[in-house]
Amino acid sequence: MSIRTNADRLVCVSVMGQIASPGFPGLPAEPYRLDAEGRPFLLPTYGGIVYNVSVGDSAYGWLADCIHPGVSIALKDDRGNRGLNILACVGNTAVVMTGAAQGARGVVTGKSGRFSEHVIIHFPKAVREKMAIGDKIIVRANGVGLELPDHPDVRLKSCSPDFLENLEVTTNAAGKLSVPVVGIVPPHLVGAGAGLTSEGGSLHIQTKDRAALEAAGLDRLRLGDVVALADTDSSWNHGYLRGAVGIGVIGQGDSPRAGYGPGITLLMTSVPSGIEPAITAGVNLKEIFNLQD
Repeated sequence: MSIRTNADRLVCVSVMGQIASPGFPGLPAEPYRLDAEGRPFLLPTYGGIVYNVSVGDSAYGWLADCIHPGVSIALKDDRGNRGLNILACVGNTAVVMTGAAQGARGVVTGKSGRFSEHVIIHFPKAVREKMAIGDKIIVRANGVGLELPDHPDVRLKSCSPDFLENLEVTTNAAGKLSVPVVGIVPPHLVGAGAGLTSEGGSLHIQTKDRAALEAAGLDRLRLGDVVALADTDSSWNHGYLRGAVGIGVIGQGDSPRAGYGPGITLLMTSVPSGIEPAITAGVNLKEIFNLQD
C-alpha cells in the first residue's frame, strides 16, 4: 500500500454473532416471493451455512435469492446486531468460539441490509461441514474511523486496514485515489438499498435487464469482486449524485426479484469524486486475502 492511513490509531474491538438460521417472515403466511415477471417462487435466501457457494464463485446462476456465500451471522438482540453490522469490516478476522469448529478462523467478506442485517464470513468448506446453526463467532472489528489523510474527500465504510493493505490502491498523477475494480456499475442499474444508510447493509445491482447488464460488462461478476458505482453518493445514505463515485465488493448473489441482483457492500465513497476506478481483471477477495476453498 502506497497511501497513508490513520490505522495505527484505530480501536480493534470484539463483536459477536451466531450463525443465523435461514428464515421467512411469519406474516403473510405464504413463503413465496414474486420474481420480476410477477411469478411466485420459493428458493433459498440469506442466512445459514451455505456449503457449496463461496467467494470466487459466480454471482449468477444459483437457484437462490440473494444467497450469502459461506456463513451468515447475526444477533437476536437488535442493538447488539446493529453494532455487529456497523463495526465489522470487510477483511476483519473472525474466530469460531463454540461448537465442533471452535478455533477456526475466517474473513468477513460482506454484509446484508434490511430484512436480514447479517454479516457474511468466508470459512473453508471443510470448516463449514463442522459448523452448526447457533455457533458463536467473534469478529475482531477494526476499520470504523479509518481515514486517508492525503485524500480527505474519500470516506471509508466497512473497510478494514487489511483490505487497503492488500489492495493495490495508489495516488495517480491527478492526485486522485486510483482503485482497481473489475467493472463500473452505472447509476441506472443501482437498485434496492438506495436511500438507506451506508453504514452497514448492502446496495443491489438490478439485473432484470440482462442486455443492459451485459452492455455494462457486469454479466460475469463473481462473489467477492471489487466494483465501482458511478454517480452514486454514499456519504451518509445511498443516492444518485452526478460525478460521485463509490467502491464496493459483491457480497451476495443474484435475485429473481425486480430491483434486486448481486448485493454490494460499500467500502469507499467520494464527493466530488476523489476516486478514479481502474479497470483491472481478477480483483476479487479470494485473491486479495488468499481465501482457501
